[in-house]
Amino acid sequence: MSNSNNAREFRLLTVDSDVRVPEDSNIIKFDIESTKEKNKKRSFNIYALFRRTADIIASSTLLVVLSPILLITSIAIKLDSKGPIIFKQERIGKDGKIFNIYKFRSMSANNNASDLSVPDKYTGIGKFIRKTSIDELPQLINIIKGDMTFIGPRPWTPMYYENMTEEQKHRYDVLPGITGLAQVNGRNCASVIDRINYDLEYVNNYSLKSDMEIVFKTFSVLLCKDGADGGKGTVQHDMDELRNQHVIESYNNENIEVK
Repeated sequence: MSNSNNAREFRLLTVDSDVRVPEDSNIIKFDIESTKEKNKKRSFNIYALFRRTADIIASSTLLVVLSPILLITSIAIKLDSKGPIIFKQERIGKDGKIFNIYKFRSMSANNNASDLSVPDKYTGIGKFIRKTSIDELPQLINIIKGDMTFIGPRPWTPMYYENMTEEQKHRYDVLPGITGLAQVNGRNCASVIDRINYDLEYVNNYSLKSDMEIVFKTFSVLLCKDGADGGKGTVQHDMDELRNQHVIESYNNENIEVK
């Protein structure tokens, strides 16, 4: 270093070093892990901004391009049965916030969606638009509003959220999507626990590459109509599975306490 009296010598240590550093020393401590985490968050923030911009452009464009299908579907629903064209329902979004999801109505107007003991009453056109996922198209409006994105965990009803473990609720750390990793890996054919695990895997590792892979796989799933059905039978089974995991966890905790 310089011979000047004002010159100071600086040394660099990582925060996990065993060397104890006096408070008045000239040694700079550098937190490598913290820097890596900050860089990771910065890259996620940049990608989140990119995704939001892409969401607005793509959803607005699709609403225009698909307007003939949207119009024909609306007319068909109105002619097929009495009731509103659009079905609205409360769903859980990012960070556990509630929002109204939009779908084309595929069931009769007097269908009680909250009563799981009564089978759903699908309309004639409703069976078709549900099988082909045309009923999901109004969710483009949810994307424009910022409630949803194209790719992410599916937005489920509050009863799902209420029966999840705290760890499983991390699937709500990101915006819900129209399609996601769980949808291209079995959709409603997979158990609810498996679907949640797919969602958690996505939340922890999502990137531009993974999103593009999900987009391409979504087209193949739609063409094959793989796992497109669902309904109250699936919801009831899901609820039983989610509640059983709490019973098993409680039983295991009791055994640990006894030991």
